[in-house]
Amino acid sequence: MSAVFDILKNAYAGKRVLITGHTGFKGSWLALWLKELGADVTGYALEPKTARDNFVVTRLAGRITDLRGDVRDFVSLRGAFETCKPDFVFHLAAQALVRESYEHPKETYDVNVGGTVNVFECCRVSHDVRTIINVTSDKCYENREWLWGYRENDPIGGFDPYSSSKGCSELVTAAYRNSFFNPERPQEHGKALSSVRAGNVIGGGDWAKDRILPDCIRALEAGESIKVRSPGAVRPWQFVLEPLGGYLLLGARTAAAPTKYAGAWNFGPDSASVVTVRDVAELVVTHWGSGAWEDVSQPGVPHEAGLLSLDISKARFQLGWRPALTLREAIGYSVAWYRNYADTSDMYDFCRKQIQDYMEAMAVYGT
Repeated sequence: MSAVFDILKNAYAGKRVLITGHTGFKGSWLALWLKELGADVTGYALEPKTARDNFVVTRLAGRITDLRGDVRDFVSLRGAFETCKPDFVFHLAAQALVRESYEHPKETYDVNVGGTVNVFECCRVSHDVRTIINVTSDKCYENREWLWGYRENDPIGGFDPYSSSKGCSELVTAAYRNSFFNPERPQEHGKALSSVRAGNVIGGGDWAKDRILPDCIRALEAGESIKVRSPGAVRPWQFVLEPLGGYLLLGARTAAAPTKYAGAWNFGPDSASVVTVRDVAELVVTHWGSGAWEDVSQPGVPHEAGLLSLDISKARFQLGWRPALTLREAIGYSVAWYRNYADTSDMYDFCRKQIQDYMEAMAVYGT
């Protein structure tokens, strides 16, 4: 195994880890990875959305402590904390879709802001929690659609309800870090709180609507052309294990040196992977081996940012993290999952192999 495996295993093996949103796309991959590292994993989440979700096809429910609940339900969430007594908390539960936020704005804010407050309150009163990672979004920034990437100290904002809710979650994070988990006084509380902001994440097991990769796969499986509504929109694309590796490394570093690492962090791809939706659709078709896409852009649709990228200098130079895969490799990993899930009775070993391969590719620099 790689040096990365040793770093992460030393941090998480035998530790109690609570993941909110573990039935979701990113949450299921994080639970799988932590299981591979020897952690005692508990998940707290709603039911998975479909029978094809990564959580379902890997049969993850039988391999971790699987709890059902809503982060808006403080009493239920507090019970999960009392059951797990976590050393680490990774908060991923969210309403994660921009277009959905236009249809259900109150739910979006209730989950993404109120749910975050509930998680932090459970952490605040817990005697066990030491490291807290709040997963927000690159869309938390006040997006001026400029050409350079956003840095962690750029203004927080958000045009649409989803982006705004993630900006609000960042403000809540800063308030709790300053007021209750101040990194300059760790002896008073014994906890460290960070937020992490990733780009557009792709990978196997994501079936959410209005996301380019699931939209591509649904069309290709049906023998239809891929409907692309914003082919010229530019996004920072990355394979799901890229940011998750950053989150895990940050958690490991923070547990060892909370004063140094508590804060906000970007985890995005290299500039070569900041490309248009059109480019992604064409690469998916190439890896699938057949198919085509068509432009279905329409005027008057809800606003979505046309240009967005992240500056990852802080993670590179202070954390020692950097992306390991090209965009072509990221799409190759992703399409391989979708090619296999229907014919493989248990995808757990397939996902474990992708995680192991990724850890071999991943490298950590500096100290």
